[in-house]
Amino acid sequence: MKQQRYSKKIRTTKETEITVEVSLDGKGKGDINTGIGFFDHMLMHIAKQSFIDLTVKAQGDLYIDTHHTVEDTGIVLGQCLTEAFGEKNGIKRYGFAGIPMDETLVYCSVDLSGRSFLKLNAPFTAERIGDLETEMIEEFFRSLTSHFRINCHIDVRYGRNNHHIAEGIFKAFGKALDEAKTLDLRIDGSHSTKGCFDV
Repeated sequence: MKQQRYSKKIRTTKETEITVEVSLDGKGKGDINTGIGFFDHMLMHIAKQSFIDLTVKAQGDLYIDTHHTVEDTGIVLGQCLTEAFGEKNGIKRYGFAGIPMDETLVYCSVDLSGRSFLKLNAPFTAERIGDLETEMIEEFFRSLTSHFRINCHIDVRYGRNNHHIAEGIFKAFGKALDEAKTLDLRIDGSHSTKGCFDV
C-alpha cells in the first residue's frame, strides 16, 4: 500500500494563527489566503511547480507589518513538509531548477538532507512588491529551510524587474522541490551512504 505523504498543522501564537495542509503527491492545487496578496501569489507558484497540493490559511498582526505572518507561515510549512516526508525513503533527495522569467534567470538547488542551510542571492531594488516587503522573501525561506531542515541555494543570476525576480525565486524553488521529492524505484531506503538522513 502506497504511503500517504500528507500533513496538516495549526500553530497559534499571540501574533498569528497559521493553518497549513500539504499533500506531496498532488496536482499543484493551492488554496492560499495569508492576507498578503503578493505572498499568496508566490506560494501558489511553489504549489504549482512542485505538484504539491497546498492549503495555507493565516491571520496575523498585519497592522504592524508582514513579518510575523510571513515568518510563521514559513515555520508551519516547514514543519508540515517534514512530517509529510517522514523518513524520506525512496526520494531522489536532490533537486535543481533553472527558471527564466523574461529578463530574469534564477537557479535553485535543494538537498533534503535533514541539515538546514540557506544561501539566497537576490538583487532586489525595491523595498516592496505589492503589499510584501522584499526583505521578507529571505525571511520566509530562512524559516522554511530551518524547520524543513534542508539545504537550499537560490541564485538570481540576473534580472531587473523585481516582480520577475521574486516570481523566478519561488518557481525555481518549487521546481527543484518537485525533483527532490520524486520517488525513484532504484532507491532502497535513504539515498545516502549513511543509510539515513540527519535528524
